[in-house]
Amino acid sequence: MGKTVAFHTLGCKLNYSETSTLTRSLEAEGFVKRDFEEDADVYVINTCSVTENADKECRMIVRRIQKRAPQAMVVITGCYAQLKPKEIAQIEGVDLVLGAAEKFNLASHLKEIAKGPSDGGGAKICSCDIEDVGGFHSSFSANDRTRAFLKVQDGCDYNCSFCTIPLARGHSRSDSIEGVLHNMRELAASGTREIVLTGINLGDFGKGADGGRTRDSSFFELVQAMDEEKGIDRIRISSIEPNLLTNEIIEFVARSKKFMPHFHIPLQSGSDKILGLMRRRYKRELYEERVADIKELMPHCCIGADVIVGFPSESDSDFRETYDFLHRIDVSYLHVFTYSERANTLAPGIKPVVPVHIRNERNKALRNLSYQKMQYFTEQQRGASRKVLFEIAGKNAMMEGFTDNYIKVETPYRSEWEKQVVDWTL
Repeated sequence: MGKTVAFHTLGCKLNYSETSTLTRSLEAEGFVKRDFEEDADVYVINTCSVTENADKECRMIVRRIQKRAPQAMVVITGCYAQLKPKEIAQIEGVDLVLGAAEKFNLASHLKEIAKGPSDGGGAKICSCDIEDVGGFHSSFSANDRTRAFLKVQDGCDYNCSFCTIPLARGHSRSDSIEGVLHNMRELAASGTREIVLTGINLGDFGKGADGGRTRDSSFFELVQAMDEEKGIDRIRISSIEPNLLTNEIIEFVARSKKFMPHFHIPLQSGSDKILGLMRRRYKRELYEERVADIKELMPHCCIGADVIVGFPSESDSDFRETYDFLHRIDVSYLHVFTYSERANTLAPGIKPVVPVHIRNERNKALRNLSYQKMQYFTEQQRGASRKVLFEIAGKNAMMEGFTDNYIKVETPYRSEWEKQVVDWTL
């Protein structure tokens, strides 16, 4: 077709893997990829809707496109598009809204729609009830970097009281192990050195593409099978729920030369009271046990945690419980999220509401703690020899990479180190 297309991705690593796959599918149809800051015939925004800020960012980006390229076609897909298609359709400049079931039919939709004058009727919506979404669409990122995000699982059967993801992504469902290995071989053939496994609820891997009505395998079986494959040097587990992170997985990673000593384990709160209101499936005692088990086998392991501050009814003492808990346990860094009310979830009905300025203060306190913990973890590794995988591109005559245990290393650029694993003394 010769038309140009530019993509912009909001949100998680899984979204990035899907955007990359959508880009390749359009290129196969004759579209020419452009950078998002360049002029293009079509702009596609793959959205997130975990927080209100993600919704606002999407609207802001559409306004930017309207100013720069008013004749371009604008397509919105992703979680925000599934949750609020009618709201998005009324944004000036948006032409097409694709829900979860239609996202991977993007190419065929673009062939059938043209940019037209605004008649006040809004954009075309192609969506469906999330209960009708089934099947698994394999995705992975593939660009000029050394690592790729590989989607192996989608959807979630948990119903945390703050979360809209089950409404946006549908039931938990997975690729087959053979499908994952096929993609792994394709990535290896393209020169990828490291894979980051992604999913909405990664540890729930194994539920079939029929919407989770059958279970074909387990995440542990996937880990074992991937460890046997040649061609990829390093694999990371992006995020796994503490109740799904079993001792057998921890012990296997400790023995493996391919799986990196790096876990990201969502916590959300260090208060059992708040965890209960969040409808999380564990108490903080289990979380502490998981961290201790990891550190006993891999003292050098990097452990990240997700935390939400300002959840409804979170008192000062509840927050202090979370702060003290995180200060005490041996995690290495935090991803801190400020709670925001999401429609069609249970949390907004919980009282009292935490004022926004207090939510922001608590966020700042935990971000400062995260900085201190990462500094401490890095200092603990001082003098140790670790393996660093360096990226291709260098900036300002410098290049960077990550150790196996996720410490960032920056050094003057050397072409012979591009995409290479280098022994490095910290």
